[in-house]
Amino acid sequence: MDNNQIWQGVLGELELSLSKANFTTWFKETNVLLGKGGEYIISVPNGFTKEWLQNKYHKYIAQAIQNVTSSRVTKITYEINTRKSSLSAISADDSLREGVARPVEMSSTNENQALSDPKTGLNPKYTFDNFIIGSNNELAKAAAMAICKNPGRVYNPFFIYGGVGLGKTHLVQAIGNEILKLNKKMGAVYATSEKFTDDFINFIRNKSREGDLSKFKDTYRGCDVLIVDDIQFLASKGRTQEAFFHAYNSLFQNNKQIILTSDKPPKAISGLEERLVSRFEGGMVADISLPDPETRKAILLAKCKERSYSVSDEILNYISQNIQSNVRELEGVLSKIVAHGELNNSEPTIEECKAILPDATSGPSRQTMSSKKIIEEVASFYDIDPSDILAKNRRKDIAWPRQIAMYLMRKELSKSYPAIGDDTGGRDHTTAIHAYEKVRKELEVNKSLKQEIEAVKQKLYVE
Repeated sequence: MDNNQIWQGVLGELELSLSKANFTTWFKETNVLLGKGGEYIISVPNGFTKEWLQNKYHKYIAQAIQNVTSSRVTKITYEINTRKSSLSAISADDSLREGVARPVEMSSTNENQALSDPKTGLNPKYTFDNFIIGSNNELAKAAAMAICKNPGRVYNPFFIYGGVGLGKTHLVQAIGNEILKLNKKMGAVYATSEKFTDDFINFIRNKSREGDLSKFKDTYRGCDVLIVDDIQFLASKGRTQEAFFHAYNSLFQNNKQIILTSDKPPKAISGLEERLVSRFEGGMVADISLPDPETRKAILLAKCKERSYSVSDEILNYISQNIQSNVRELEGVLSKIVAHGELNNSEPTIEECKAILPDATSGPSRQTMSSKKIIEEVASFYDIDPSDILAKNRRKDIAWPRQIAMYLMRKELSKSYPAIGDDTGGRDHTTAIHAYEKVRKELEVNKSLKQEIEAVKQKLYVE
């Protein structure tokens, strides 16, 4: 197989094991630049994607490559591809000579270990000092600071939700790092829900060994601060949820701090046991929404400072006004600008930036949004099929998401009621009016609904 065939096979395997949203978000515009003798260079579009694949999907990629090629993977490198021409024909020697490849030793060093403390799982680069505060996250940040001063006593559990790339992981790891800095005797554990699941599966496989039971319990019940990222991935995993439930209870009863993140509020996580939902909602639930233009500019300035790179105020304003999705996209765009300047040994002009970033600045907006996209995102959020919204089904679990879709079509697209009826299966305009008014009135008294609709809107404006 050539490199393209290998990568298509890898993507096919990954698509089966990942959610549609995660697969689309992280594996779009990736490919194999080099595959030879067990060593692979994976091309990624920006620094955020590179970091995410290294930290969260590295082992899955390695396993998928081994499954597709039936050969052992020894090294994987992730390269940000800022060149316009294809790099697939570059030889291994040329790549190494140019400094492209930075090997990842599969057999000895895991990427996450290289970046994070192997004992706690926390990455020291995530701090409050480099977390940009804006109107989109000020409540979550304020609660985080209060927790650091009195862990386990206030806002326990602390549940943060929001779309991809909005800073959830940064904030919760900053909490962990700050608590350990202030309390030298405390112990913290950061884990993704995937890691928790993997550790539990390994414990089950080896449950005859007493040491494995002790290790699992010591890790997840013996810490002072437990941080679990992307808790929504525990949904529908019965035995894993059972294990987490017992770990949660043990920690909570001993006033240990529990911090969780998700892409949606607890009640909206389909397949999550009710006893967990009630416990999550019993603490502090805060959302992180899309940053406003001022916050986006502040983020860009901070990133420029980190890189010791100067970009004109005009360019920063242009990027912050046009890139409306998330922090990762902002850094990806900035990476392109920096790369262009370094390749040409000059600071790009605003005209050059507009030419460099046509794709980035043409992402979802109210002008490009459609009824179809609203239906798809609402259906995905409420775990139903888009066809259910269009069908003549009056079941409550389908009728309510349908009414929310109608509400969003009116609010986000300013569509007429007859057009909304047509777009949702040929319904009468009076049905659309009723749906809009019902959701509008419910929003006035239902805080949870407001959180749910904000979460859907975040997904709508992120490609």
